[in-house]
Amino acid sequence: MKRRIHFSFVLVYSLVSYFCLCSAFYLPGLAPVSFCEDGKGGDDCQTVIQLFVNRLDSVESVLPYEYDVFDFCKDDKEKRPSENLGQVLFGERIESSPYKFNFKQDVKCKAVCTKNYKKAEQQDKTKLDFLKMGMQLNYQHHWIIDNMPVTWCYDVEDGQKYCNPGFPIGCLVTADGRAKDACVINSEFNKKNTFYIFNHMDIKITYHSGASEGWRGARLVAATLEPKSIKQVDEKNPSCEGGSPMEVPGEFDNDLSIVYTYSVSFEEDNSIKWASRWDYILVSMPHTNIQWFSIMNSLVIVLFLSGMVAMIMLRTLHKDIARYNQVDQADLIKIPPTKGKSSLPYEDAQEESGWKQVHGDVFRPPRKGMLLSVFLGQGTQIFIMTFITLFLACLGFLSPANRGALMTCAVVLWVLLGTPAGYVSARLYKTFGGEKWKTNVLLTALLCPGIVFADFFLMNLILWVEGSSAAIPFGTLVAILALWFGISVPLTFIGAYFGFKKAAIEQPVRTNQIPRQIPEQSFFTKPIPGIVMGGILPFGCIFIQLFFILNSIWSHQMYYMFGFLFLVFIILLITCSEATILLCYFHLCAEDYHWWWRSFLTSGFTAVYLFIYAVHYFFSKLQIIGAASTILYFGYTMIMVLIFFLFTGTIGFFACFWFVNKIYSVVKVD
Repeated sequence: MKRRIHFSFVLVYSLVSYFCLCSAFYLPGLAPVSFCEDGKGGDDCQTVIQLFVNRLDSVESVLPYEYDVFDFCKDDKEKRPSENLGQVLFGERIESSPYKFNFKQDVKCKAVCTKNYKKAEQQDKTKLDFLKMGMQLNYQHHWIIDNMPVTWCYDVEDGQKYCNPGFPIGCLVTADGRAKDACVINSEFNKKNTFYIFNHMDIKITYHSGASEGWRGARLVAATLEPKSIKQVDEKNPSCEGGSPMEVPGEFDNDLSIVYTYSVSFEEDNSIKWASRWDYILVSMPHTNIQWFSIMNSLVIVLFLSGMVAMIMLRTLHKDIARYNQVDQADLIKIPPTKGKSSLPYEDAQEESGWKQVHGDVFRPPRKGMLLSVFLGQGTQIFIMTFITLFLACLGFLSPANRGALMTCAVVLWVLLGTPAGYVSARLYKTFGGEKWKTNVLLTALLCPGIVFADFFLMNLILWVEGSSAAIPFGTLVAILALWFGISVPLTFIGAYFGFKKAAIEQPVRTNQIPRQIPEQSFFTKPIPGIVMGGILPFGCIFIQLFFILNSIWSHQMYYMFGFLFLVFIILLITCSEATILLCYFHLCAEDYHWWWRSFLTSGFTAVYLFIYAVHYFFSKLQIIGAASTILYFGYTMIMVLIFFLFTGTIGFFACFWFVNKIYSVVKVD
């Protein structure tokens, strides 16, 4: 089936996101739509409400499936709205459904279609088995009305109401009589080894009338439903009141008919504004208190680190530099030694502070400088992309209402930010004394994106084999490669050209020809313990926020708290920088001048803790079963870990680079 990706929309949207940072307009696809009663419509007022269906997903499986894969009622004239790049990459598959309503016309128990399954037909058995699999793994419908999710609201503990943007296909009572998932809501769901399919929907649409505000028609502000399981005795005259539930036996012994029906009612509520119509869904997610606890926890860590760094900068370093420069001046004017004291104050000062003794080696180029410069170029590209994406999300441009916008924005920004990646990589590689500029620019453009694409392609092969809707069509893969090689790679070459044209970064002190011998190090100043310790504090700042991010990805919960996420992002920057500076100072004091790679790996090791947490999350929070789902989970997790490693490592390196340049530029060295 062909997928259409409107790259024109992608480019227009990215330009809008860049330059139109005001709130006085509606983003494409997010403008309000007015609805009028039948016979009163027009070009500016619609009368028919079309219900769209999205892919079905499950918390017990990573594999989403299209609505058409299951044997549900289908639209005779199926229409698919245009999908942007982000929707295709996320596997969203939106299509029209046979559920169509006329505005303000209530409907009672209308039949949509009847599905018959004959025992003698193998094809019918296969369809029914797939439907049972969906109920067993608790696959969820996702319906959309006026670009708004149709929610299933139900009471939870403490009298609170939770509104779920999805609702289950059905549920299962196991062979031992245990009611799984949604089967607990009805005591009639009690027959062992039986599936109960939700074949009737009571839909309620709430609207805000424009009569009191001077605009024509009405705008939809909420859409809720209640799924029910009802067995129809007379298919031509369905009854949706009472009746026994629609049972699907675990063993397919007899022919079976499932009648799908719905009822719809309309309700006016002028207290809900169109701009805040998502609030009832978001308010039901009680995460705000936990988010504030996360922020306070992170701020305490930052204050602790800031205090430590301030103590080093203001007390130890300031005192060392002042004494060192004072001794240097005293030596220049040949002040005679005081009686009973050493005539070599320069040597005394050196003995007191070890970091000054390595001034002739601290800027010695690192080993594997080519690889380090490539990582830093890619890390810079990821950092700028993440910052701009989160900033736009905070302004509301990438809200959940604009499906696929977040991923589209991130991909377009990454493609357009090849120039800073090439520039940073080339400039640092030249500073390290490298001369193989062609190899450098090729690795910058191809190494890390190539690893990500290879992993992504392997995961996509698994999705293709499993028939999942998340499988990216071949045409889209070609389009991604075209963006990569047609735009990103040339921009990387342009950035590298300017990077190599610039002079190498001038170091504040000269490097000795003969390397200084590094003294025996204690356990805490050895490379590996320092790197392992360096990632703990940055991870401590993000692990609570990480829980919500993983929930939104794998448990299919809506993520909307980009303000919190942006604040945690800033805190992460500060924490990575300060932790790396702190450990770098300790290592220099121990006269270990190999700080280049260590500064990158110290903060980059946060990604290892991210992976450990993802493993813990998989075994403790998720209910995923099956080899394919497990491979997909860890395959996509490795992409996240690599991106996070480059991102945090780059932050730590440049913080340490600034720190080392700063302290060695203010001391006078002969």
